[in-house]
Amino acid sequence: MTVKRSVVLGTGSYLPERRLSNSDLAKMVDTSDEWIVQRTGIHARHIAAEGEMTSHLALAAARNALDAAGVSADSIDMIILATATPDNTFPATAVTVQAELGITTGFAFDVHAVCSGFVYAMTTADAYLRGGLAKRALVIGAETFSRILDWNDRTTCVLFGDGAGAVVLEAVEAEGTNADRGILSGHLRSDGRHKEKLFVDGGPSSTQTVGHLRMQGREVFRHAVSMITDVVEDAFAATGTSAEDLDWFVPHQANRRIIDASAKKLGIAPEKLVITLEEQGNTSAASIPLALDQAVRDGRIQPGHLVMLEAMGGGFTWGASILRW
Repeated sequence: MTVKRSVVLGTGSYLPERRLSNSDLAKMVDTSDEWIVQRTGIHARHIAAEGEMTSHLALAAARNALDAAGVSADSIDMIILATATPDNTFPATAVTVQAELGITTGFAFDVHAVCSGFVYAMTTADAYLRGGLAKRALVIGAETFSRILDWNDRTTCVLFGDGAGAVVLEAVEAEGTNADRGILSGHLRSDGRHKEKLFVDGGPSSTQTVGHLRMQGREVFRHAVSMITDVVEDAFAATGTSAEDLDWFVPHQANRRIIDASAKKLGIAPEKLVITLEEQGNTSAASIPLALDQAVRDGRIQPGHLVMLEAMGGGFTWGASILRW
């Protein structure tokens, strides 16, 4: 009996031109390169230019992914864009990308799960593709978090950056084993009781303003490792795999200490980690596809490799997806 799998055909990414180093930040707020690196592992991040919106970043990453996949935009019948920083309250930024790509068929929508957004979007796209509602999907994570930061709050403004990443997925017939290429399993979680630990203090229905990001850093760290471990272990159990079977672990790039602690608890060897936060910071929903694209283009991720994606974000939301490249 055959099954449908969502196979990655290509990846793409985009980072804004402006690079903001820790030394640059030290001129803006009471901090230092040593303080930031010791606590986060971040050395720099990229910041969108004036007038450069989330859709612009998403569009550039999408075009790069389409080029890498060797497919035309008009072959895409579904776009899912994960973002917490859309161009407008509505319409969805995904439809802006759809229009700019010249796509006039199919459907497009945004997914809002903050830093877990890309894992949510990949799992959602997989369900649509396996269900036959689409044949080829463009999944994007794109953020301009610089627009919702309080640049006087050194505990948050040092963490985040802007960027976008994308993948092209296609539904293919497979044998239904772990040797299949494509997404093997996806697992999503949320717990709204933790809202106050990581949120934005504004919105159309509450303050009629955009607001700024607020975070209880210690509380986020305290919950992150256990939540990440829980959902990754579920993915291993669902596929009958283990940390030893993984070729690459591609985590959300939030904080180096969270990544290292999670990997250690899961028994994932350090050499299997894909890390990009040193030069990109936390790009929320964009961080995983940015890391994926970098690891594909530098030759680390190869066809047949087993890859685990995981993320945790405001809400709290968290999730994991395991796939065969």
